[in-house]
Amino acid sequence: MAPRVSDHQSPLPVSEAAVLDLPPSSQAKDLRPRWTVLDSLLCGAFAGAVAKTVIAPLDRTKIIFQVSSNRFSAKEAFRLIYCSYVKDGLLSLWRGNSATMARVMPYAAIQFCSHDQYKRLLGGYYGYQGKALPPFQRFLAGSLAGTTAAMLTYPLDMVRARMAVTAREMYSNIMHVFVRISQEEGVRTLYRGFTPTIMGVIPYAGITFFTYETLKKLHAERTSRAQPYPLERLAFGACAGLIGQSASYPLDVVRRRMQTAGVTGWSHATVLGTARAIAAQEGVVRGLYKGLENDLVQR
Repeated sequence: MAPRVSDHQSPLPVSEAAVLDLPPSSQAKDLRPRWTVLDSLLCGAFAGAVAKTVIAPLDRTKIIFQVSSNRFSAKEAFRLIYCSYVKDGLLSLWRGNSATMARVMPYAAIQFCSHDQYKRLLGGYYGYQGKALPPFQRFLAGSLAGTTAAMLTYPLDMVRARMAVTAREMYSNIMHVFVRISQEEGVRTLYRGFTPTIMGVIPYAGITFFTYETLKKLHAERTSRAQPYPLERLAFGACAGLIGQSASYPLDVVRRRMQTAGVTGWSHATVLGTARAIAAQEGVVRGLYKGLENDLVQR
């Protein structure tokens, strides 16, 4: 009688047997968790909410200086924060933060999620699926993501600006801002400043995402690690934000002047007219870049 295989050969180790039992497609399958659209939306919303809540006092201070003719300095900024605290209490420093949350959570969620989708679409269209995109495509993906988010959430940005520069007696809550602006200034006012917003978002989001993705790519090439550590991500994000915001900051000042024209008496209704007036009255650097130092600290 022929000897059985089991009499002369030891069984395969469990791990080897398990691998051999898997079909070829399963062996090659990437077992890493994959991000879904919902994951991207939730992570973007949470990240945006935390970041904006932490820097809310500085953000409010920046907006107040942007819409006034007062010269900005770090000393004046902290004096404004202190006076607000003494006069109206600690929570006054977060006035308008509810409107910020109502805007920034969907804005960050849409921007974060759409950036992933645009990268995937552009990668497939240009033949870079699963690979790092070339420079122009990286810039384009960021610009499209920022534009998409801004278009869908702009009225909330208008509300945030109005609440930041007015007393509680004028606008008590988010809905009150919407109702009062619609009744007294017209619904179109909710989109005043939309043009400079889009003009600013395209370079800001494009440069920011381009810089971040480029730093990640260079990091992967230098270290042979596919993903940077959390602190490295933080540093890359900070550098990207600094460069992107500096490049588009004058349009941010113009946008705030146009958004708050109804309560500050600013008379210029066009982007070019507003920019010219600011430069003529306050100077190019002191006017169009007013509050940039404060904003870079936030970034």
